[in-house]
Amino acid sequence: MTRSAVAPDPAGREAGRSTPTAGPVVRPASRRDDLVTVVLGACLIAGAMSDGWAHANIVDTIEGFFTPWHGLLYAGFAGTAGWVLWLAYQRRDAAPRWWRDGWPAGYRAGALGIAVFLVGGLGDMVWHETLGVEVGLDAAFSPSHLLIDAGAVLLLTSPLRSWWASGEGGTRAVTGVLSMTLGVMAPTILLTHSSAFLTAAPTEAIGAYGNQGPAILGVDAYLVTTVLLVVPFLWAHRRRATVGAGTALVAGVALFDLVMFEFPAPQTVAALTALLGALLADVALLRLDAVRGRDAALRLPIAGALYAGLVWAGHLLGLALTDGLRWTPEVSGGLVTLTAIVGAVLGGLAARPSPADRTA
Repeated sequence: MTRSAVAPDPAGREAGRSTPTAGPVVRPASRRDDLVTVVLGACLIAGAMSDGWAHANIVDTIEGFFTPWHGLLYAGFAGTAGWVLWLAYQRRDAAPRWWRDGWPAGYRAGALGIAVFLVGGLGDMVWHETLGVEVGLDAAFSPSHLLIDAGAVLLLTSPLRSWWASGEGGTRAVTGVLSMTLGVMAPTILLTHSSAFLTAAPTEAIGAYGNQGPAILGVDAYLVTTVLLVVPFLWAHRRRATVGAGTALVAGVALFDLVMFEFPAPQTVAALTALLGALLADVALLRLDAVRGRDAALRLPIAGALYAGLVWAGHLLGLALTDGLRWTPEVSGGLVTLTAIVGAVLGGLAARPSPADRTA
């Protein structure tokens, strides 16, 4: 026995089945909206930098949760969160349930970030008032700090997602890149234990076999920081080569680290030469896109390798100029090669599958 076909109704739906209704259509965020979000987000990051500086330099004087540095951090959060909520509330004419449906494109995840940040902040207050102030790795791995950081990343990258949703360039690209940079700066405070911009390992001789722990930790710091920088860079570059994207990421992360530890001279010079490497990578990749096109083979693996290799070659050059490079040529050269390989692998993972791959 054969089953009869279900005839479609005049609206194109199968009889007996309901089609979900589309949600309300709200107007996207404007360039001005995104710019205000970025400015307020920068205030949040400035508060985080001040709190990180306090934890690194005057931790013995910090007692409890209610400190001036927490005040700056939470004031920045309140301003950014209030603005994002206002953007949704302004769209209540199109979305009466604005708290659910009124978010401009790219901002819904930011609203989730507000909730996560608040939960982490409340937990941090209880944690500080009952268990005291965390130091070192305790601060980096505190559950409340991790929640705060996750919420901040979601909130701060709202203009980035708005830029992607708009497909525009120009000033919208500027706010997108700045938003991306702020989003990458947020976790930097919890990764100072593994930051290449703070390590001095290449300026110290590698110990004998069995006593190479400092050098190994130094290599690990470069690998961790490579992932932190290259992944968001490739996300942006996947859509289009954007002027200054790689340079902004290096500048933001290095600045956060160096402010926390009051600009140590060798690391500061090395950060500047790493910044030069990032700028060279940005220029080279823009030129490659102009010559090869955005659909060229291996575009993202080449971008990841070139970006990571030039940044860390520049960084090692800066350390060599200020304090001397005491790693062996094998380790120094191998580090640049390894980070370039990691960048290429990440680029391969970020690349869109080819039409042949999608139909295979």
